[in-house]
Amino acid sequence: MVKALFPGSFDPPTYGHLNILERARSIFAEIDVVIADNRNKKYLFSEEERLTFMRELTAPWSNVEVHVCRSLIVDYARETGAKVLIRGIRNTADFSYEFDLSLLNSSLNPEIETLFFPTDSRFFLLKSSAIKELASFGGDVCDMVPAIVEKALKEKFRSSE
Repeated sequence: MVKALFPGSFDPPTYGHLNILERARSIFAEIDVVIADNRNKKYLFSEEERLTFMRELTAPWSNVEVHVCRSLIVDYARETGAKVLIRGIRNTADFSYEFDLSLLNSSLNPEIETLFFPTDSRFFLLKSSAIKELASFGGDVCDMVPAIVEKALKEKFRSSE
């Protein structure tokens, strides 16, 4: 039984994230979606909001749990017994960044393997920063994020006007 981690900021969660998670959950016995809490990064949604989104969106999947991580992901993996990190990639720029990160993670915890999941072609253009920008201008993001996230984006940007 192999446990995998799917780490990310999920700010906000997108259909691309869910697509990768849905594909990975059919391969691994257990997946822990790990919401990053990077004190050097500014998030649109709070840690609690992102945790709530992901728990609601993954509720139908019995082999998926969601947690917050405030440490290095390789330390979290060691603590939880996970052996695999799942990383989604959309293009060669993503691959280059993720490849370098996988080498660093492997040097910190040689028991960890990183598996790259290419994004389904329907989700190549989904990037959280672009979705937030589009939503900030009142653009339609319904094909990019689940309804609960779309509603929260509208409320977030309505309150900042």
